[in-house]
Order: sequence, then structure tokens, then C-alpha cells
Amino acid sequence: MAEGESPATDDARPVDAELDFDILPQLMGYQMRRAQVRIFLDFTETMQTIQITPGQFGALALISANPGLTQSALARAIGIERSTMVAVIDTLEGRGLVERRPSPVDRRSYALVLSRDGKALLEQLRPLVRGHEDRIADRLSGEERRLLIDLLRRVSDGSD
Repeated sequence: MAEGESPATDDARPVDAELDFDILPQLMGYQMRRAQVRIFLDFTETMQTIQITPGQFGALALISANPGLTQSALARAIGIERSTMVAVIDTLEGRGLVERRPSPVDRRSYALVLSRDGKALLEQLRPLVRGHEDRIADRLSGEERRLLIDLLRRVSDGSD
């Protein structure tokens, strides 16, 4: 064996050898997870100076479009546990982006609205998110992009 070489074993593969991914490339879940990682990395880089997560952006957009929404309704719309949503709203409220107001229809819950700063930030975020989406979909035609969104929607919510 030459100096600097490591002993060969049946399990050893050169680091730069192409890996055999077995069944993984044919699995929807594997491909969706890889795409999700790429999407989240680009989103994080895009929002680096603003410090907004994809979940926080989603919450801001839904509250903007549905002023007075309750935390429970928002959690259901996003698809997360209510306790997780409380933490998201606490963070957004702490940053002065969201306000909790007494619900006019249920004294046990709060109506969520964007603050003036929240509205201004959302207007700043929208073009950044659109640019992020364009980068992610840069290898897709407009029709392919629409089809992908439709297919993902059907997989995620079970609708046709």
C-alpha cells in the first residue's frame, strides 16, 4: 500500500464516487424533501437581513388577507398545531408586526390584525418572495410552474 492510502474495504468508496441512491430518486417524498431544503435555503438567504421565516411570512400574508382571523383559524389554515401558532404570533407581536385584539364574536379568543409596521413589512416582503419563487422555478416554464403548484396542492390537501 502506498503512503497516504487507506486500506480498501468492501464498504469503502472514494469520496468523489457517484452514489447509488437506490429507490430514493423515484420517491415523491424524497424529491419533495430535497426541493423543500433548496427552497428553504434560498428563502432564508433572501430574508437574511429581515429575519422572517417562511411560516412567519405565511402568517403575515394570511392575517393581511383575513383581518380579525383567530389564532386557531390561522393554525388550521397553515396546518400547524395551535400551540406552535401561539409562539409564531408571540414572535410577530414582539416585533410589532401583529396585534391581538379582543374578538368581537368570542371573548375567549383574539382577532389578529397587522400593525402599520406589519403592513409595511409585508409590502416589502412580497417582491422579495416573488423573486425567490422565480429563482426556485427558473428551470420551469410558466405552464410547468402552474402544473407543479397544482400537483403539490392536490398531494397536500387530497383534493382533485
